[in-house]
Amino acid sequence: MVKLITPASSINRALDQIGDKWCLLIIQEVYWGITSFNEMLAATGVSKGVLSDRLKWLVSLDCLRKETQSESVQRPRYHLTKKSMDLYSTALAALNWERIYYSTPDLDAVKLVHTNCGKVFVPKMQCRTCDEVIDVRDTAYNAGPGAQQDHREKKVRRRSSIPISDVPNAHSLYKNLIDLVGDRWTSNLIALSFHGLKRFDEFHIELPVATNILAGRLKFLVEEAIFEQRAYQDRPIRYEYHLTEKGRNLFPWFLALLQWGDKWCDPTGAGRPVNVTHTSCNSLLTGEMKCSECDGLLKAHEVSYAFNGADKD
Repeated sequence: MVKLITPASSINRALDQIGDKWCLLIIQEVYWGITSFNEMLAATGVSKGVLSDRLKWLVSLDCLRKETQSESVQRPRYHLTKKSMDLYSTALAALNWERIYYSTPDLDAVKLVHTNCGKVFVPKMQCRTCDEVIDVRDTAYNAGPGAQQDHREKKVRRRSSIPISDVPNAHSLYKNLIDLVGDRWTSNLIALSFHGLKRFDEFHIELPVATNILAGRLKFLVEEAIFEQRAYQDRPIRYEYHLTEKGRNLFPWFLALLQWGDKWCDPTGAGRPVNVTHTSCNSLLTGEMKCSECDGLLKAHEVSYAFNGADKD
């Protein structure tokens, strides 16, 4: 098995576990109550072989729990675990972002209700210390107690050739975000841009990727309006890649993933590799997803929702 040696990163560790497009779609469907193999097959459009492979993988990571109905009826269902329930903030952050940039009637019809206050709400990510809504421009980074080198297995999965628009289920509420982050190089580029990297050579130093692949992913992110190019040299022309507002608004999803990786994906027990400081209050940043109506902390089992009037818990 080929190994990658990269600076320790909780985002990388998390993406190595669940950052594949199909893994992200499967977890999303389980959040919305799709728990059987055949239901997932219809909802995601994935092949039986790929679905079986990803379900086994997620079960092996304790992100899903497989439960067979009875000895005579071998139709397993897949349920959330404590580990995957802790990913719920990423689902809410993804839904927020998708609604802003890819509004559809199906998406707009979804109503989230916080059962603690009984009100329809919009999730918002706030700093635990000062309660301010978090903006990536108010953050700074330095080495944490777990800063080291990671020796990671090189994944052989390639970017899926199936367009995200071909995913059939209207309840797949953040298809476009998954299309962006369901590729490790694309998601790594976005994460590195939050640290202030802007130039091709800077990205290439951090990422063990062929230059043609790096160029292709940067082009894709420009086409998707996550990055914008700005020339910094004329002869030959060279560009910097700056986050757009659309790109900056991905930060809550990445922060939630970072915090999940800190908690669940530390193989050494050394602690978080990176400290993120909220410069507005000069405190170590912990993002919390809260209800816009009561300011209460949002948990998966305390949110209900409806698709076109049909209530779900």
